[in-house]
This record gives sequence, C-alpha cells and structure tokens, in this order.
Amino acid sequence: MNKIWFSLWLLSTVCWSQPQKMKLLGHWRDPAVVGSAAYDNAFNEAWGLYVNGHEYGIIGSTSGTHLIDITDPTKPFERMLIKGAYNGEGVIHRDYDDYKCHLFAVCDEGQSSLQIIDCSSLPDTAIVVYDSREWMTRVHNIFLDIPKARLYTCAESGNTGFFALGLYDVSIPSKPKFIGHYNRFGDITAGHVHDAYARNDTVYLNCGNDGFAIMDFSDASNPKPIFTAKPNEYPHSGYNHSGWLTPDGKTYVMADENHGIPLKVLDLTDIGNTKTNSLLYANKDTAICIPHNPLVSCDYAYVSYYYDGLQVYNIKDSKHPRLEYFYPTSSLPNTKSYKGSWGNYPYLPSGNIVVADMQNGLFVLEGIETLCNKTYNCLPVDVDNESSEFSISLKPNPVHHTLQIEIQGYVPTPVHVKLYHSNGQHVKSVELPSDGRLDVQDLPPGFYFIEFNLKNKNVTRNAFFKF
Repeated sequence: MNKIWFSLWLLSTVCWSQPQKMKLLGHWRDPAVVGSAAYDNAFNEAWGLYVNGHEYGIIGSTSGTHLIDITDPTKPFERMLIKGAYNGEGVIHRDYDDYKCHLFAVCDEGQSSLQIIDCSSLPDTAIVVYDSREWMTRVHNIFLDIPKARLYTCAESGNTGFFALGLYDVSIPSKPKFIGHYNRFGDITAGHVHDAYARNDTVYLNCGNDGFAIMDFSDASNPKPIFTAKPNEYPHSGYNHSGWLTPDGKTYVMADENHGIPLKVLDLTDIGNTKTNSLLYANKDTAICIPHNPLVSCDYAYVSYYYDGLQVYNIKDSKHPRLEYFYPTSSLPNTKSYKGSWGNYPYLPSGNIVVADMQNGLFVLEGIETLCNKTYNCLPVDVDNESSEFSISLKPNPVHHTLQIEIQGYVPTPVHVKLYHSNGQHVKSVELPSDGRLDVQDLPPGFYFIEFNLKNKNVTRNAFFKF
C-alpha cells in the first residue's frame, strides 16, 4: 500500500502552555539490584494490578519482577520478587501484561522463558503457574487482546527459530495454546515486530525500521491488512516503536523511538486511510528527546520520555493536543543514549500513576483524571464456566497442613473435591467435611488445582501448599 498517509500541510503540533509538575506520592528502589552492562539500567518496564483491595506497581529489573504494594502510595514496599528465568547484568528488557489476575512476563535476553503468575491470592502470595521455554525463550514485548483471550508476542525467539510475531490462545491463562507465527503484514515483510496493540482482533503492529501495519486477525490462519505504511511514507518516520489506542478507538498515539522525532496522533475515523492530526513533543530537549512507550487513558496520553521523564498530553481534541503535566524521574544529562523513564501505568482505580525509571526505580504519582476505562479490574479465572451463584475462598494461601474452604451460595451436599498437581496428575479425591477443613499434609509441597463439583458444575481454584 504505497501511499503518503499524512497531509503535511495539515499537520499541527502540540499546543504550548506551561505544563504542571505532578505530585510525587511515593518512591521505591532496591539499591542491591545491579544495572545492565549495556545501559546501566537496573530497572525497565512498569505495569500495575488491583487485587483484593490492594494496588500494586510492577517493575521489571535485572533480577526479575518486583510486585510493589502501593495501596498506601506514600509507603510503597516490595510484596514479592519473582525471579526471572534469566537474570543478571545481561538483562535489559522485560515486558508485562495481565489477564484475569494472571501476570504475563517475558524477557528479551539470554535463555529466558514465558512466565505466567497467578496473582489472585495477593496479598498472601503470587504463584508462578507457568514457566516454560516450550514456545519461546526471548520476547521483546507482549500484548493481550482481552476480549479475545489472545496473547501477541513481539520479536519471539525459541526452539523453532525467530518470528516477527507470535499468537497464542490464553483463554485458560496457565495453559497457553499456540495459534501461529507471522512475518508478513500486507506489503510489509517485517524483520521483527517491536510492539503491538490489539483490540477485538484489530492489531496495530510497530515494525521498527520496516514501518507500521494495522491488521485484521479475526482469521488467524490468514490475517488481512487494513492499512500499512513503510518508512518515509509518513513524516518524521524512524524506528516505529509502539503506540496505544484511545478507549473510543478513534485515535492512536504512536512513537518512533529516535532522538528528536515527535510522536504522532493518528486519526482512525477512516482506518483504511489513516492520517495524522498532530505531533507531540516533550517540554524540553526537543532536538534530542526520545519518545518511548505511550499509553492512553480517557483524554490523556501518558508518555515515558527517557531523560525527560513522564509527559502527559490532553488529546481530547486530537487536532490540538496540549502538554499539561510532567514529572522528571531522572536528573541525568541527555547524552543521546537511553536512560530515565522507561514505562508507566495509568489504570489503577485510585487514579495514581506508576512510572518506572531505568536507574531510579518505581515512582508513584498522584493521578490527574477519573478513569473511564476499567482495564484495572482483576477478575477470577472462569476455568470451567463457573456460575456466579458460588463464592469460594481458600485460607490460608499458601497452605500449611490444613486448608480451610468456605463456599457461599446455594450448595447441595455433599461437595466432592478433586486435587490435581500443576503437572496435571490427579492426586486426591475427597468429600468435603462439613467444617470445610481439608487435611493436605500428606501431599508434597507445590502448586495445585482444586476442583469442586457444585450442582453438576466443575469449579476450579488454585492453591500453593508450603509446609
């Protein structure tokens, strides 16, 4: 699709006004975490979760995945560290997304793996339910199409080779199923896909030096191009890095990760003829600033801008955006390398914003808007078409010798319970005692699936036995 997709004379830049410095609520950093050999970045990507009344900031590091409890944002603390399959100064990149209380984690260095972490039992524990190199060892970025329960893996390396893009069914989050590998998107043959955004099978692919593609993946065996743009087919083109869609699906904010190149605010009203509405710059260093990782929530684009920290733009009027807020996470001088603010997460129910700085760790900033999208909800996994008639709680979790099971709702007696080890082996079948106390000390430590038969429905819960 060779076409100039922007009308240069129509371009407008961000409206300049005096941006307001955001309020810092809390800061966390573990000085023991080593920096990478390449960029001295001890830390990398940011994410967030809301589970059982607690808010968590998630930050990747050379050590692994840090779950930081920020329920009291003024006193953040590390709830857990999930060690990466590969760790140490060789690590530069980690990336995260979540689906039904499961956090998906990848790394793009060394002999790593896909890790899937069940966070539904937080604050007690988070459990790694999948840690495998079956499909992949290294992945640069991931994105989950929540309505379709599909995981997209960008720049995937594994036992069968390297692929620009991978696709997996994660309807059961702990058991990903392979769908396909892809390297060609319309008229673009991608050396790799750096990042992706997906919603209801419409997938936005940032193909690095090979350009940008919007694809229809409703038929995963034959995805079809909706729109493509190769390098030099749009102004200020460079390394097409990443982007994010507005909740209404009409606007897409896209970053080319090059020094001095602005972000683009794209008009998707006619998605097959995508155009730009405006350009976004940081509030300083415009000749050498580096845009990175834009995320969009409601009327605002939250952009981690490396040396220039977090930049927040009001894009409600996408033709006339305004830079309204900023926060400088780094005081390092801009040497045209890659340091400072890596990523952010603006979707917690409090509205507070998590920002990851490569050298300085995790920042919690006071939010600026009331969220219009509910992406922060952590919902239980509907493994076996569970009915909302029943509410099941397991205490404690991790379990020590005796598991207390409480079931609320209409439950006919008796209740039959089956226990399966995480490897799928059936280890025990019992009738649940009337007091709900289940003795499990005869079982070895580990992760287990507990299946209840309630009114001819099989309902599954997870638990970790640790003696």
